[in-house]
Amino acid sequence: MSKYQPKVSIGLPVYNGENFIRAALDSILAQTFTDFELIISDNASTDNTEAICREYMAKDCRIKYYKNDKNLGGGPNYHRTFELSNGEYFKWAAHDDVIAPDFLSKCIDVLDQNPDVVLCHSLVSYINENGDFLRNYNVHLRTNSPKIQVRFHDLLAKHLCYPIFGLIRTSALQVTPPQGGYGAADAIFLLRLALQGRFYEIPEYLFFSRSHAQQSLSILFPDHMSFAHDNPDYSVNMLPDLYGYAQWFDSSNDDSKLLFQHWRVFWEYLRSAWLVKMSFYERLCCHISIIRQFQGTEILLFKDFVIAAKILWNKYTNTQTIETTNSQT
Repeated sequence: MSKYQPKVSIGLPVYNGENFIRAALDSILAQTFTDFELIISDNASTDNTEAICREYMAKDCRIKYYKNDKNLGGGPNYHRTFELSNGEYFKWAAHDDVIAPDFLSKCIDVLDQNPDVVLCHSLVSYINENGDFLRNYNVHLRTNSPKIQVRFHDLLAKHLCYPIFGLIRTSALQVTPPQGGYGAADAIFLLRLALQGRFYEIPEYLFFSRSHAQQSLSILFPDHMSFAHDNPDYSVNMLPDLYGYAQWFDSSNDDSKLLFQHWRVFWEYLRSAWLVKMSFYERLCCHISIIRQFQGTEILLFKDFVIAAKILWNKYTNTQTIETTNSQT
């Protein structure tokens, strides 16, 4: 007998999400479109997350719960939910966000009717810890353009990666490299997904991002609200902590590793422009966009060398201390 394939798979990676996961699960289970599976991958939570998830799983057979033996980091845990999925379309969900009841049905209509669209998402509103409206997210990118270089250019812009929580064709995800273990991995993943085809933004507020002190955005990107509207004015001091995000995406990264995060991001953007077939003109436009985007951030590339020098110096001094201690015993 062949394995049942739902129309939609929803992957919910979570770590210590007891405060908000009930609201997230309730909003998913309240969808007017019901042919979906919900895959929860618990990244070794130490709070009450497991008990809550098992409670919901006992009530709804569409829910599948898995718990990792150790915290893998955000990137691998996100990818694990996709690896465990079986649907024609896939959506990631965060444990602290909620979606409108007709989110899935409206996204499915778009994907079913437009085979060249690989991702469908909606407008975004911010809510607070209690679920009350805060403000709207007003960054609008030209990801619906049929021109690949236009989609590439706009996804280099400063944005908060909310389309990653849209509904995505599984076939497109299968040929897109998964999120890497470095800062800005989600932004680069979205850009590479856009190389497969257009995005479509439903002009309705169907996705509600919860703003709270415990989220990675608040901790590692304190000025993220400055990127919640189309404002080209920013300083390098407002950008996220890529070294902190590298540890968030991959738990094996630590302060002793030579990561060169800003160089890594620059390289990954360059590499992205060669992942799919495109004309010479399109590829040239992509490279010009990368150069323009990194103008004014050269200090961050220099900062990588300073951080690396400190790490090497600490390793050297620690080695000297150990050798001195051993010689005295």
